[in-house]
Amino acid sequence: MTHSDWGDWLVREIERTAPEGVSIWYLGCNGFVLKASDGTTLFIDPYLGTGDPPRTVRMVPIPFDPEDVNEATALLATHEHTDHVHGPSQAPILENTGATMYAPEDSLAVAREEEAWGEAWNVADDQFVAIDEDEVHEIGSFTVNVEPANDPDATQPVSYVIEHEAGTFFHGGDARPGEFESVGEDYDIDLGVLAFGTVGMIPDSETGEPTRTKWYNDENQIIEATNHLRLDRLLPSHWDMWRGLTADPTVLHRHAASFEYPRRLEITEIGGRVDL
Repeated sequence: MTHSDWGDWLVREIERTAPEGVSIWYLGCNGFVLKASDGTTLFIDPYLGTGDPPRTVRMVPIPFDPEDVNEATALLATHEHTDHVHGPSQAPILENTGATMYAPEDSLAVAREEEAWGEAWNVADDQFVAIDEDEVHEIGSFTVNVEPANDPDATQPVSYVIEHEAGTFFHGGDARPGEFESVGEDYDIDLGVLAFGTVGMIPDSETGEPTRTKWYNDENQIIEATNHLRLDRLLPSHWDMWRGLTADPTVLHRHAASFEYPRRLEITEIGGRVDL
């Protein structure tokens, strides 16, 4: 069970919005909602948990209760980590809306076996669709292309290139450079999301001792990945989430200045909206 101090205004705003093309809302962490002009609504990696204090401590609000979501066509997961596949955050969305969850096998193993969503919530097994690299899935007016991702912390990561007549959106999960050159060659991406972080002292998962920890892309890596992908617009994500590992995305303005990409840096905070 999750609880939001924001009430239901964000999900009601998403429901009321009638985009001319595609509107995109940032949910904090690495979560996004995409809504197309025909009403197709995709949730990507929505996480509404508080972390696992004191090791991982959430630093941004929980923007909505998943029980308040009435409209969702599909839910996409990039990999199996808790802040990307999380029953209390995602199973109520599937239960309330009948949406389909698309995810790699390792991510679905968390939902089906480790957390047993089908037992705790009214979620049917046919609401889970296993995906793999190089697959293409038509979801409403979106064409979802499953692409590789270099995330050394995950067991089976993927990225998504989501095409619509209004433009092309990319979500890299928590990936670093290393698998994106071919993606940049194959697609003309208008807006791309890459995880941006820093280095901090985080309690070790076994000993509890503060340990130097680096998650996500640093300034050099995120600009390197952006240029591999040839992103017109870069939207940094995940920088707001964990105590001790938050970052300032505005530093990327100067850091990117001498590179061809991105053409524009798109910085938004939790609850913010951008459009294709």
